[in-house]
Amino acid sequence: MTPVGGSYEIRSAAHGPHWIAWIVRAGTDQPDRPGSPDRAVVLVGETQEEAEARARLFAEQSSY
Repeated sequence: MTPVGGSYEIRSAAHGPHWIAWIVRAGTDQPDRPGSPDRAVVLVGETQEEAEARARLFAEQSSY
């Protein structure tokens, strides 16, 4: 988990031969869907660092 601007976190996981990263609104985990992506946005990268960098860039360029 990587904090983004205090109100969002970036989470990531290995998924097959690549990594995925997503943005989670901090403190809003739902019991039935903990850590679910905010706005259903998932970004893909070859490495964990690449996926998280893409998620961070997306958060910075959007209304997060």
